[in-house]
Amino acid sequence: MPASDKNGTGSGRRRSRGDDIARQADSGGTRKPAAHSAAWAMRSAAGQLEELLGRTPESVSAIRPTEEGWEADVEVLELERVPETTSVLGTYHVTLSARGELLAYERTRRYTRGQIDRRR
Repeated sequence: MPASDKNGTGSGRRRSRGDDIARQADSGGTRKPAAHSAAWAMRSAAGQLEELLGRTPESVSAIRPTEEGWEADVEVLELERVPETTSVLGTYHVTLSARGELLAYERTRRYTRGQIDRRR
């Protein structure tokens, strides 16, 4: 049996604490969805966005709870270039349910790695 089938994630990676929490919530466990941490929501947003886009997120630049779940801004490498400072990244705004399911995403910004935002 492949490793991905053994751990039940389907991704070939080891289960994390966040996976166990999500499984417990899905199976009617005693833990309430509102009890999920920001770190759990960050992993959930990055992992699901990676699955949809086929690109590995670089970082989560913002995370905030909402009444319905979580919202996050995730930075994704879209075009790798040499030198690295000219690589193109995208910022994706992700909306998650309280159970961590990705409900929506939208690219809100595209920029080069070396670009610095101006003060507002």
